[in-house]
Amino acid sequence: MATYKIGDLAKLLGVTTHTLRFYEKNGLLSPSQRTEANYRVYNDNDRRTAAFIIQSRELGFSLQDIAAFLSIRAHKDRHTCEEAKRIADAKIVEIETQIQKLQRVLVALKRLSDACCGGPESATQCTIIDTLDQVTSKETAV
Repeated sequence: MATYKIGDLAKLLGVTTHTLRFYEKNGLLSPSQRTEANYRVYNDNDRRTAAFIIQSRELGFSLQDIAAFLSIRAHKDRHTCEEAKRIADAKIVEIETQIQKLQRVLVALKRLSDACCGGPESATQCTIIDTLDQVTSKETAV
C-alpha cells in the first residue's frame, strides 16, 4: 500500500497542505499514522477520503454535509440512500435559490448598464453612479 507525506498528497490532489490540515482540524480527514518525528503519513484509503472530501467541497457541500457523507460512506450498512439524497436535494434547493438571486442581479445590472451612455464625457451625469447613489441614499436615510 502506498504512503504519502502531506505535501505529496496535497500535490497529488491539487490542493495545499493547509487545505488538508484544515480538513484534519475539522475532523474530516485523519492520517493513518505519524512518523517518530510526528509527520503525517497518509495511505491509499486516506487519499481516497481526501479526494472524496475535495470533490464534495467542489460541489458546494458544507463541512457538516461532508461529515454526514463520510459517516454514510464508512458505515453504508447502517445508513440509507435516503439520507445521502436528502443532503444532495437540500444543496440543489440552495443552489437553485442562489441562481434565482443571481439572475435577478444580472437583470438589474444589465438595466443599469443599458441606461448608461458609456461615452467619454464627464461622469457628472452618469446614470450608473447616480442610480447607485440613490440606492445608497435611501438605505442611509432609514
